[in-house]
Amino acid sequence: MSDYSAVAGGSLKLKGGGITKKKKKTKKTIPPVDREDSNEQRSREESVVSGSEAGSRSAPKRTEAELKFEEIQRRRLDKKLGEKARQTHAERVADLNAKLDRLSEHNDMPKIGPG
Repeated sequence: MSDYSAVAGGSLKLKGGGITKKKKKTKKTIPPVDREDSNEQRSREESVVSGSEAGSRSAPKRTEAELKFEEIQRRRLDKKLGEKARQTHAERVADLNAKLDRLSEHNDMPKIGPG
């Protein structure tokens, strides 16, 4: 009859046997009394650790060039924000429209459909 009449049907059989699912881990609950004690211990440990780290760690010193770079960046940001603050939203939209009008229409999307 057909070229495919001798083909076995059904899903593929993979080597390695059946599928085994992983068992879900169960969460162990701690009695409420122990939780409060452990929370107090943690807070004490954190305060001790943070106190010791604060004394041992000092802020890394920045070089003269890094300080100058940060100062120049801050000035540029202040200047840029000052320029934006002077214009209202309507003026910014008008500037954008003027800029778009000056661009060539080479990259414009062609209109699709009637109209």
